[in-house]
Amino acid sequence: MAEAANGTSTGPVRVDSWIWSVRLTKTRSQAGTACRAGHVQVNGERVKAAHQVKVGDEVRLRMDGRERIVKVAKLLRKRVGAPVAAEAYIDNSPPPPARADVLAAGVRDRGLGRPTKRDRREMERLRGLAESRRTAG
Repeated sequence: MAEAANGTSTGPVRVDSWIWSVRLTKTRSQAGTACRAGHVQVNGERVKAAHQVKVGDEVRLRMDGRERIVKVAKLLRKRVGAPVAAEAYIDNSPPPPARADVLAAGVRDRGLGRPTKRDRREMERLRGLAESRRTAG
């Protein structure tokens, strides 16, 4: 397996190493954990961390409530800078959800007990239910 000075490779590369190299995860440990949890698919099949990827494979990664769908354009063994990493894959991911959609409106921590009237009204206001209650009654 020949390896160039910039970290590119001609032979197959482990999927956890490649995901980390192209900066889809912050650490290689996170990439391996995602594989073990079943959050990584290559060409539609869940794979283990040691699975070999090659150019043309489609890699799907679910992480932080978002799915990344990328096609392997270049094989990398070592972590490289962001501009070089961006050239190693073709991103077919859906756009990320809006920040307002990501934040859970009116969610309480477990174990706080029953909400007070003030807490309940605040949760309804955040959820947008306050207006509908006033007009209905």
